[in-house]
Amino acid sequence: MNYLSKISEQVAKVPRSGIRDFFELVQGRDDVISLGVGEPDFATPWHIREAAIYSLEKGQTSYTSNLGLLKLRKLISEYVGDFFNVDYNPADEILVSVGVSEAIDLALRALLNPGDEVIYHEPCYVSYSPSIMMAHGVAVPVATKKSDGFALKAEALEKSITPKTKVLMLNFPTNPTGAIAPKKDLEEIAELCIKHDLMVLTDEIYSELIYGEEEHVSIASLPGMKERCVLLHGFSKAFAMTGFRLGYACAPAPVIDAMMKIHQYSMLCAPMMSQVAAIEALQNGAKAVAEMKKAYHQRRNFMVKRLNAMGMECHMPGGAFYVFPDIRKFGMSSKEFAMKLLEETSVAAVPGDAFGESGEGFLRCCYATSMEQIREAMTRMEQFVRNLNSQ
Repeated sequence: MNYLSKISEQVAKVPRSGIRDFFELVQGRDDVISLGVGEPDFATPWHIREAAIYSLEKGQTSYTSNLGLLKLRKLISEYVGDFFNVDYNPADEILVSVGVSEAIDLALRALLNPGDEVIYHEPCYVSYSPSIMMAHGVAVPVATKKSDGFALKAEALEKSITPKTKVLMLNFPTNPTGAIAPKKDLEEIAELCIKHDLMVLTDEIYSELIYGEEEHVSIASLPGMKERCVLLHGFSKAFAMTGFRLGYACAPAPVIDAMMKIHQYSMLCAPMMSQVAAIEALQNGAKAVAEMKKAYHQRRNFMVKRLNAMGMECHMPGGAFYVFPDIRKFGMSSKEFAMKLLEETSVAAVPGDAFGESGEGFLRCCYATSMEQIREAMTRMEQFVRNLNSQ
């Protein structure tokens, strides 16, 4: 049977994840230090795991409301109001999803008609363009520059807006660059969104992980923006709950209703035990988040200093847990550099082009691993760069 002829044309056009393809090569190798997968190295705090265990012991294994447990939605409303400075009604403006990835898919499918254009900034998380394609939209990347700290500038954004543009996707702090969005930039972007009547999907999953004196600002909190924003957030990164697969979307009630229609027929609801764990995280997780953030901050500073010292020019990222060193001077593509690094030093980092064409010439290194591992990885990379320079 010719299975290719049976596969949806839309799905057939979607590329495989560059991250996952690269790390298939790493599987089964005990000698590899991975600076690749964007996942906290911390175990989920015990009191959060304990809440999930107790939920199972108490037999809390049923379906919940399609929107999620009301108690959780109330806590999310309080958290978003306090942290993001945006108020949402837990009854009809919040939907609990199976990770932020599902929330992105729900939002795009709820908003897009075939041929609608979605603008997003690159380098970016690998799922954005494929998610747009699978929702029958047209993905329109806007390149960001190292010289701007990989922030999205309104001038570059406006050049990509057409009559077909319907949605802007934002991700600050950004995976893979660690870029943050200064309030002034967001204000200029918001003006464009209002002028051109755009909806905004703002993925703020790394928002707790901002370092230095900068404070996180959500575009949804700016004047005139709440009504045109879908604020996406979750528990994976700051609370180290990746395996719980729990996220949420906050948006005007008609948008949440449209997303809920898709959610109830495709996923029905997020797992109850994960929702119970999230309740505990919001009620008592702040201390653990602060401790993990402090560790990430120290690792960031150490890794950036070492990379620059060895000649791999690297900007200081404002948030998340990634650095994005520039490797263009070595005369290799990102993939060639990453493969050579893996083969010669057993250090795994992700080629920058996995995050879009504008990521070519860079390498993503994740510092969500132990300081001991980071020190050893930097030592190996330093020798690797020394060997390259001597050739």
